[in-house]
Amino acid sequence: MSHVLKDLKLYASKIVQTGLVVGAGGNLSMRDGNIMYISPSGFDLQEIEDHQWVRVNIETGEILDDLKPSSEILMHLECFRKRPDITAVLHAHPSYSVGVSSSGHNIPSLFPDFPAMIKSVAYLDYMIPTTEVLADAVSAVIEENDVAVMRNHGVLTVGKTMKEAYFFMQIIEESAKVYTIASTVGIPRVLTEEECQDLRNLSSEKYRSKLLKDVK
Repeated sequence: MSHVLKDLKLYASKIVQTGLVVGAGGNLSMRDGNIMYISPSGFDLQEIEDHQWVRVNIETGEILDDLKPSSEILMHLECFRKRPDITAVLHAHPSYSVGVSSSGHNIPSLFPDFPAMIKSVAYLDYMIPTTEVLADAVSAVIEENDVAVMRNHGVLTVGKTMKEAYFFMQIIEESAKVYTIASTVGIPRVLTEEECQDLRNLSSEKYRSKLLKDVK
């Protein structure tokens, strides 16, 4: 099994088991040369067999298999076209991230991992899923951001590896969860920009970031 199919299978199961998606929600893809492997439409992500990941030509958008690809195919293609440095795209519906962002709030930096590992987050107002409008909106922000939060919808992350994209998804959701908890008992203290910059400069964080980008 290629490392692409191995990673897709592993992280498809992880996002279901950790509650980042429910039912047949969410989708993920990886690049292998000029081909994108993407989850098929309507499948429970844990049940996808190796031969069922749908191959798509990244440049032309031509679907190379019989199964229907995820309805968010356009969004995934735009990420790979705009970001030649990435190999993975992950889209999920994490509850706290959707909840916080749908209330009109952004998800702040409340603990060290967030600013140390995620350089910036884009926020998109609600657009109908699966459309070219949404794909174009993601395309416009994904060059400068590894995380895009879609209000009333979900979160999209990209990474040098699927491990990195998954870690970004975990961090944004944990941040939204901590913010929700803190808001119920008082006014959350948000890390200052100076504190965030100090965290980004820690050698330990730079080393950990490098590990997430390494393809095994």
